[in-house]
Amino acid sequence: MPIISFCSPKGGAGKTTSAIVLATTLSQGATVEVIDADPAARACAWAQRGNVPENMTIRTSRGERHIQDEIAEAAARVDVVIVDLEGAATNLNSMVLAESDLVVVPAGDEQQDVDAAVDALAQIALLERSLRREIRSAVLFGRTKAAVKARNARDLNGLMRANVETFSVELHDRTAFSSLHSLGGSLYDMSPKEVGGLPRAIANAEAFAAEIIERLGGAGK
Repeated sequence: MPIISFCSPKGGAGKTTSAIVLATTLSQGATVEVIDADPAARACAWAQRGNVPENMTIRTSRGERHIQDEIAEAAARVDVVIVDLEGAATNLNSMVLAESDLVVVPAGDEQQDVDAAVDALAQIALLERSLRREIRSAVLFGRTKAAVKARNARDLNGLMRANVETFSVELHDRTAFSSLHSLGGSLYDMSPKEVGGLPRAIANAEAFAAEIIERLGGAGK
């Protein structure tokens, strides 16, 4: 079963949010397990604030000595395994990246986020050389404007897209996505009367999930 990891050496890049968005969206039609391997444990904190979707489970990793077994156990039980990694270059991160079928590197249209994404891709490239195989990865632009971008943001976005692998879909700066951390649950549990722009957020999340499935060659359907 496909293993998808979310990796960024910078906090605030949207790593956990995008992992939750993907997991809860895929869980509408597949079984999903999220392994929270970040000591900040924000994914587990989300799970405690609302109902976790029926097809989804979440666990806290017990650390470097256990992560490979945790991934193998999850992969034997569910359709998709998602790992939320720590924002640092650690041995555990390298072990998870080596197991991953796809690495998602979240970044905003900001110089610090772009620099962090480049650092993450460099770490993946070093690991590829060590393993002598390709690790599929792509930058996911998140927290971006759904309408017109500022010139600097547009230039940074275009520069990255011209030089590294990126997702076509961007996860825009939407109230529904940020509300996941305060309300828990999934986008499908929210009320459009209480959360503005919910239908657009769901469409955005489903487009992201569809591109993930396409990049994995249909695995996890």
